[in-house]
Amino acid sequence: MDGTADGFLSRVARELVPRADELIADVTRCLRAEIPELWQDAELTRMTSENITEHVVGVLTGLGRGADPGALEPPPSDVDRARRLARRGTPVTAMLRAHRLGEGVILDGFLAELPRLTDDPELIDAVSRRLLAMATGYVDRASEQGVLAFQEERDRRLQWRLSLVNDAGLRIGTTLDITRTTQELADLAAEHFADLVTVDLLDAMLRGHDTPTAEPFLLRRLARGARADGAPEAAAAAARPVPAEARARVHSCPDGSPEARALATGQSSRHTRGTRSWLVVPLSARGTTLGVTRFSRYRDPDPYDDEDLLLAQEIAAKAAVAVDNACRYTHARTTALTLQRSLLPHRTAEQSAVEVACRYLPAGARAGVGGDWYDVIPLSGARVALVVGDVVGHGIHAAATMGRLRTAVRTLADLDLPPDELLTHLDDVVIRLAAEGSADPDRVACGDIGASCLYAVYDPVAGRCCLARAGHVLPTVLDRDGTAALLDLPAGPPLGLGGLPFEAVEAELPEGSLLALYTDGLIAAHGHDVDEGLASLREALARPAGSLEDTCDTVLDALLPTDRPRDDVALLLARTHTLGDGQVAVWDLDPDPAAVGPARADVARQLTAWGLEELGFAAGLVVSELVTNAVRYGRPPIRLRLIRTGPRAGPGRPDARGHADARGLLCEVSDAGGATPHLRRARTYDEGGRGLLLVARLAARWGTRHARQGKTVWAELDESEPAAPLPDLAAAL
Repeated sequence: MDGTADGFLSRVARELVPRADELIADVTRCLRAEIPELWQDAELTRMTSENITEHVVGVLTGLGRGADPGALEPPPSDVDRARRLARRGTPVTAMLRAHRLGEGVILDGFLAELPRLTDDPELIDAVSRRLLAMATGYVDRASEQGVLAFQEERDRRLQWRLSLVNDAGLRIGTTLDITRTTQELADLAAEHFADLVTVDLLDAMLRGHDTPTAEPFLLRRLARGARADGAPEAAAAAARPVPAEARARVHSCPDGSPEARALATGQSSRHTRGTRSWLVVPLSARGTTLGVTRFSRYRDPDPYDDEDLLLAQEIAAKAAVAVDNACRYTHARTTALTLQRSLLPHRTAEQSAVEVACRYLPAGARAGVGGDWYDVIPLSGARVALVVGDVVGHGIHAAATMGRLRTAVRTLADLDLPPDELLTHLDDVVIRLAAEGSADPDRVACGDIGASCLYAVYDPVAGRCCLARAGHVLPTVLDRDGTAALLDLPAGPPLGLGGLPFEAVEAELPEGSLLALYTDGLIAAHGHDVDEGLASLREALARPAGSLEDTCDTVLDALLPTDRPRDDVALLLARTHTLGDGQVAVWDLDPDPAAVGPARADVARQLTAWGLEELGFAAGLVVSELVTNAVRYGRPPIRLRLIRTGPRAGPGRPDARGHADARGLLCEVSDAGGATPHLRRARTYDEGGRGLLLVARLAARWGTRHARQGKTVWAELDESEPAAPLPDLAAAL
């Protein structure tokens, strides 16, 4: 009977082959009505239609050729379609229901055909039972293979998603640079997840504003990425990073756009239009919306589904944390750098002792701004103090500490202390600052304050430089013959240790010598040891250069291949000048009041020789008062010195106060006494007490400096600031 039933079943199949299109249409109508998720878009519709056709034609053809009904196998492409359904996120139940519903429609077609071909009830019954067994076995095999392939693809996709999320954690946020972090997000998504990716951040957030912005939202496009295997021209254009000028441009989201809704609500969305599909995902971290990312597909046959949206949200969440960290770091670094820049000298004062060029480079990467600093401080006697220091650590605290130390150095320099004594007082300042920091319970713990410093005083009259260092790197000197060498100075302890002495050393620096002061970030950059860095520095200093500024650039280019050093770098170059006999006049005076008159006459003759007659009146009064005080209150020997100061370049060059072609005069009177003169207001009938008040009125600056033995009272007269008229002087006295 089985043979007869199989033969008759084969005959029925052959009869139905010409009507296969009708069966296919019936199955299609049934599935469209019962499983609409299989017809959501054109690609899924095509795939479902092909699947129905292959199953119907395969069954009819196989049975019509006399194949064993129990051995019929689903078409090979059925497994591939199951995998594609899994990739599209279609539920496995939709595939199983499609098999069952299709089975029912085809069975109805076979059963309806049996009475037309035979009236034998036993044969109809046997064929019907055989047909049911065949259909059940066929659907079971197709379902088993489909579920297995579906689950394998689901597991593979799950592993891929987990791997991609893990990869996002590793590849996004490798630096604290905002642009690079957003580009890492775009590159990762374009490589694995999208045909085109754009990343826009809120302009207010980039400017450091934490408050939410009102609509319309102003954005800046920082990154974009595209698949490398796209259309050659379009893909190449989209894959290029956003140019700097484009990142600086601000654009707004159209009202009601997916991006505007994402920024306003913080909710992601999925969109499909024809063959294009895209996801809009806000970048949010720590309760703040930073921007929005758009992932687009226009070539992938599988549009984005809900699982893709979830994956995009996970990637965006990791990226948002990295972007937020980068923004916080950038804002903190900008604040610290602004503080650092504000605490460094904006320009160096024009003076006769040295020609200077300075550079400061903050550390790159995660280190941030540190406490390196330099300074050029004019001193009395046409001398100049050159300072370079380095505070341990980075960030705002280091920059603030640097500012306090620089202020302390300037204050101590005004006292005309020798370098070793100045470092001793500065050491006390650091110890006091550290104690204040540790005693403040509201202050964030920042560890002990440590710093190094090199303080040098150059005297252009003697052509000598006195230096002392506190744990700082040795300076380098380039002679006029092009030989560069380290100045051998006692190391001295770093600032903040206390109780240890500092030692000063004097070195002769002839006219045209080049003195280089720097921090260790310059010579220890990029992993090479200090000896290699010093050798490179000496070589760079010896190279011919048009100006001192060019020499600075040459040194930085040679020792710092990139503009983002690992540590802060401060560099101060000073080319020495000397003041010879043509700019200095010295007289030894007798300790006798009668010496005042000849001293005034000598000064008048010298000013005439120098072409400074306009300063004769003020200089005569100042010299008279200073010499009189030295004779009356000081001890011999007494010495008068005049120093002519002013710009060393040609006409039109401004001085420290911005006056072009300004010339100045320093009047100094030295004696062996230790008493310090003080400025006071004389009473009406006092015979004395008006001399220093007169000096203060006539001079641009005046003061007293002490030496190992004795003192020097000095006054600086400036041609650009003429002396007050006699009536005004009388009123002031």
